[in-house]
Amino acid sequence: MTVSQSAGLAPVSPRERIATLDVIRGFALLGIFLMNVEYFSRSTLTIAQGMPPDLEGIDFLAGWLIYVFVQGKFWTMFSLLFGMGFAVMLSRAQVAGRGFVGLYLRRTLALLGFGLAHGILVWSGDILHAYALLAFLLLLFRRMPADRLWRWGIGLYAVPLIGMAVALAVMPAEGPADDTPNDTAMAQVVETDATEGEAEARFAALVAESERVMREGRYGEAVVQRARELAVHLNMLVFGGWLILGMFLIGAWLLRSGAIVEPARHLRLFRWLTFAGLPAGIALALLSASVGTSFALDQADPAMLRALLLMLLANPLICLGYVGAIVLALQSPRWAPRLAILAPAGRMALTNYLLQSVVGTLLFYGYGLGLYGQVPRAWQVVLVAGVFALQLAFSAWWLERFRYGPAEWLWRSITYLRLQPMRRG
Repeated sequence: MTVSQSAGLAPVSPRERIATLDVIRGFALLGIFLMNVEYFSRSTLTIAQGMPPDLEGIDFLAGWLIYVFVQGKFWTMFSLLFGMGFAVMLSRAQVAGRGFVGLYLRRTLALLGFGLAHGILVWSGDILHAYALLAFLLLLFRRMPADRLWRWGIGLYAVPLIGMAVALAVMPAEGPADDTPNDTAMAQVVETDATEGEAEARFAALVAESERVMREGRYGEAVVQRARELAVHLNMLVFGGWLILGMFLIGAWLLRSGAIVEPARHLRLFRWLTFAGLPAGIALALLSASVGTSFALDQADPAMLRALLLMLLANPLICLGYVGAIVLALQSPRWAPRLAILAPAGRMALTNYLLQSVVGTLLFYGYGLGLYGQVPRAWQVVLVAGVFALQLAFSAWWLERFRYGPAEWLWRSITYLRLQPMRRG
């Protein structure tokens, strides 16, 4: 990476970009689309429930493979990438001798605006608003030495896992009796002052209304419903925020340690991630799947809590294993040109992420083609492959003519308080 050493601080030029990051972003876009497509045809309020219990045949196989190898592995990868982006921006500010905090706050507020607009106007499964809110906390770590970042990252990620392990330790092994009211996590988020039974009933009604609106409602109804759902997802940051912030810090460490900037000097690390971390993560994911793949969001069920705990342990290992494998492949003259096809999509990651939601909701929701609940899981994978192939082609075509993707251009212009040059030449 070439860090700008000019007196001023400006957006990263194409020559200053880290090519490895663009390829990883492109790969992450495919993974996140494979996960999100299910929730264009299913309420995002059920996003923590695992696989639908009624899948059969090839649809079950597709769902199972995605559950083991995709679900949870790519929001973690985007979190890593976000932390790396933070570290790049901080490094460039330090080299340029200019202030960082004001610039970073504008960038983060702009991302929050993107996230809220996306979550309310397009799709309530948005992750950008969560990243933006947690990004403010990253400022607390900007002066931390690089070798402490990964330790803090692991520690923060472990906080909710330790809580789950403690809950398992004190929970009866056989779980609650059938007539015992269950403590439903999402239901409590929706209505914290209600009794357990009332909260569960209200949550079930909210899910049913969500499905009705997305299946047959008009756009205005969908906007109102998405605002309600986004509020529920915001409350879930009490749990998920630890995980995301932990991955942010691990990503920042990978960048600041030099591993991503000069991968050839850190091949031992990437071999460990690929040949030790990835198999260990897959083993944990398979163990989780053997315990259960469909959850009732019932914290009182020890089997389901055990499966979730195992999967949360597996996710960062598999994610980092994927990153390690990509970095190693990029060192190969045979594989580097093949993976380079992902780089243009990665350079336009924000634009492509938003486009995936626009396409998905227009295909599935009632105000679009109305395919909600009608596309089998296996065919959803085929749909993702087709749309993503078009995104790869579109991204390459666009970047031959323009410097940035449309969303990236707007984000940079807001961050630097001036319109950025868009056309090449």
